[in-house]
Amino acid sequence: MGRTMWKAVVAGGAALVFTGVAGVPAGAAEGGVAFSRVSVNGGKPIVIGGQERVEVHAVFRMTTKLRYDLGPMVFPYRGTTENAETVQSAIIGSDCKVVDSAKGICDFEEWLYIDPRDLDFGNEDAGTWRTAAQVYLPGDTQDIDDVNLPLRIQRATRVTVDASPEPVAVGKTITVTGRVTRANWDTHTYQGYAGRTVSLQFKASGASSYKTVRTATSSATGALRTTVKATGPGTWRWTYYGDTTSAAASSAGDYVATQVRVLHSAYRRVLHSA
Repeated sequence: MGRTMWKAVVAGGAALVFTGVAGVPAGAAEGGVAFSRVSVNGGKPIVIGGQERVEVHAVFRMTTKLRYDLGPMVFPYRGTTENAETVQSAIIGSDCKVVDSAKGICDFEEWLYIDPRDLDFGNEDAGTWRTAAQVYLPGDTQDIDDVNLPLRIQRATRVTVDASPEPVAVGKTITVTGRVTRANWDTHTYQGYAGRTVSLQFKASGASSYKTVRTATSSATGALRTTVKATGPGTWRWTYYGDTTSAAASSAGDYVATQVRVLHSAYRRVLHSA
C-alpha cells in the first residue's frame, strides 16, 4: 500500500490522543461519503514529550462512489467541524486498499505528525479532543464528519527512584526517594509535578510482578520520599497512574539486597549458659 502526503496543517496546540475505537460507522454526510472503523494509535492515548515530534498511526474505512480530489484523512479537532482547531503538523495517507469496488469501499492507513515545538502548541491543549474525518471533493467542496471517537492528549511524565541503604539488614529502614516531572509544552522542558499521589511498589526477588506498598504525595518540586522496613531482597519503584492531562509512568527499578542480622551478644550468652 503506497503513501501520499495529503496535506500539512499548522499545529493548533496539543498532543493527539485517541482513547478508543469507533464502534459504529458514521452516517453518510451531504456529500455521500461515510467513514467507519476508525482507530488511532491502537486506541491508546498519545503521549507527547517536551521536544520530540510524534508519529501517530491511524486506520479507517471510507465508503463513497464519488470522485475525490484530496484525502481522505482523520484528525483530532476542537470546536466544530466547520471551524475546527487542529494540532497536526502533517498527515501522510495511504492509497486505497479496495474492499468492494462496486460499493466504493476502501480501507486507508494514515501517519499523523504532532510537533510540540510548533508555535501554537501549548499546555492548554492537553485534555480531551474529538475526531473528524475529511475528504475533498471536486469543485472546491468537501465532506467532513465527526466520527464519534473521543481522544485524549497527554503530557509525558517521568519518574525517578533511589532506595537506600544498599544493602540493608532485614527489619531495618529503607528510605525511598524520587521525583515526578512532566513535559511543559510552553518551555519544552520537564518540570516538577506537585501534589501527585504516587505509588511505591516492590517486587521481591523471584517474583514476576510489583505490588503497591504505600503511596506518597509529591512536593512542590515533584519530590517523593517515604520509608519502609526491609523484609527481603527485591526491587523498588515509583508508579504514577496518570490523569486527564498527564500520562502514566513508572520509574526504573532500584534493587536492594538484604542481610540477616547476627545477634552476637545473645549468641554468646547462649553458649555461656550451656
